[in-house]
Amino acid sequence: MDQRISLITLAVADVARSRAFYVDGLGWSPELEAPGGLMLRAGEHLLFSLWSATEFEEEVGPISRGPGVAPLTLAHNVASKAEVDDVLRTAREAGADPVSEAVDRDWGGYSGYFGDPDGYRWEIACAPGQVNDIVVPGA
Repeated sequence: MDQRISLITLAVADVARSRAFYVDGLGWSPELEAPGGLMLRAGEHLLFSLWSATEFEEEVGPISRGPGVAPLTLAHNVASKAEVDDVLRTAREAGADPVSEAVDRDWGGYSGYFGDPDGYRWEIACAPGQVNDIVVPGA
């Protein structure tokens, strides 16, 4: 098996609301749209999929529900602290939940978080060194 990820799929309550946030608010471009789902290119060989929670459950099984946030984060790394602040500002202008302002982290980077319409946490980060060399295009 190749060491790669092809799709990341999030179950969402309202695909139209998620589309408005990611496409209209954050400026992402849809790659594929289908009844109950939306896919956006997130890398050379990676699709980010937003799928109706009802249809998601029909295919993969019941979604665990309860207090707190999903035990995962999605990260968008950029080349500078200023870009971190700019992306967080854009997300908040698009209606994101402003989870935390960006701060210098103990691990050596600078990051902050926002929540999308379904509460999924996005980390916007500048991680100087090898991580940014790997994940930031053109780094």
